[in-house]
Amino acid sequence: MYDLAILWDWIAFSVRWLHVITAMAWIGASFYFVALDLMLKPNADLPKGAFGEEWEVHGGGFYHTVKYLVAPARMPEHLTWHKWQSYSTWLSGAALLMIIYWVGGELFLLDPSKVELELWQGILISGGSLTIGWLLYDQMCKSKLGENPTLLMLILFAILVVMAWGYNQIFTGRAALLHLGAFTATIMTANVFFQIMPNQRIVVADLQAGRTPDAKYGKIAKLRSTHNNYLTLPVVFLMLSNHYPLAFGTEYAWIISCLIFLTGVTIRHYFNTMHKTGKGPHWTWGVTVLIMMVIAWLSTVPGGESYEESEARALTPYEQKFASNDNFEEAYYAVVGSCSMCHAREPSWEGMHWAPKDVVLETEADVARHATQVYMQAGVSHAMPPPNAIQMDQDARNAIVAWYRSVTSG
Repeated sequence: MYDLAILWDWIAFSVRWLHVITAMAWIGASFYFVALDLMLKPNADLPKGAFGEEWEVHGGGFYHTVKYLVAPARMPEHLTWHKWQSYSTWLSGAALLMIIYWVGGELFLLDPSKVELELWQGILISGGSLTIGWLLYDQMCKSKLGENPTLLMLILFAILVVMAWGYNQIFTGRAALLHLGAFTATIMTANVFFQIMPNQRIVVADLQAGRTPDAKYGKIAKLRSTHNNYLTLPVVFLMLSNHYPLAFGTEYAWIISCLIFLTGVTIRHYFNTMHKTGKGPHWTWGVTVLIMMVIAWLSTVPGGESYEESEARALTPYEQKFASNDNFEEAYYAVVGSCSMCHAREPSWEGMHWAPKDVVLETEADVARHATQVYMQAGVSHAMPPPNAIQMDQDARNAIVAWYRSVTSG
């Protein structure tokens, strides 16, 4: 049974790697086509119905791209569809969310210091909340707001702020930021699945039937694709945010995540404008730096339980399972003696101000809560503690392994 933790970690690793690969493919295609669209130049010699052209050089050759604003006069023999990058990214991301935040929900999803929920309740909120954004956003796009893209995006941003705050009231900081990213990514993939691809299929069907396609379908697809382009960078950051405790491990993590959205918009606006005009608006970099300075300031506000609160709080069933084991005391002292100099609410290691990945290992509840991580990082592997920080003897590692395996194999 004890090998299940190792097997499960490798499954998570594999799904995460798949998610990274598909995300790079989707983001690359999205950025390329938006840039290409903005760089198109008119030419009187273009075929009838063509909107613009672009010449590019890459890989030892020249590429000549022509865009038809609605559609060419006849259906081409070969047509490449760009859809599976989006679907694969969302599906692999959803699978990873389930592996880490549903199966591992007692550790990574729920924060007992914020609200007491059963795991099934947290999972229900996790899964159910992801659809809310798409439903609201889609209705706004179909309403008169669709004619005012700037106002629509401001309202969408307001929805994201509310969701960021709401997630932070229930979930751990790490889970809150990740769910905000999944919430936004669901909107993006739903745009592809429910709007962009169906509208393009209508145009293709009209061509095949010899009908003249309606230009409105292309306009709808382009609008949704542009929205996706501006949402991409914030989603990338939120998906990587678990590596940055300064972002998720503070009281104002939800504000930080919202400000990151703004930096994503300013950066994309710079490059989109540069692709279109040849010169980007430099003020966007000043605004981005200013926002990042505010984020850095907010990150200095600590979050989570204090040492006293952790000691006083009743242990959750998950924590109790590991803390009540006969081998816990020896493992606890092994962890505290070798790890708490860094993994503390106020680390004693010089130059370190926050615990790595916001994993705190001081009280019995702390160590019990992070049992699997301790086992994987300092038990079956020697990843922690860093060898140049402290030499953890093998007896201490054996104590950790014996404790974890005696709990999970029982």
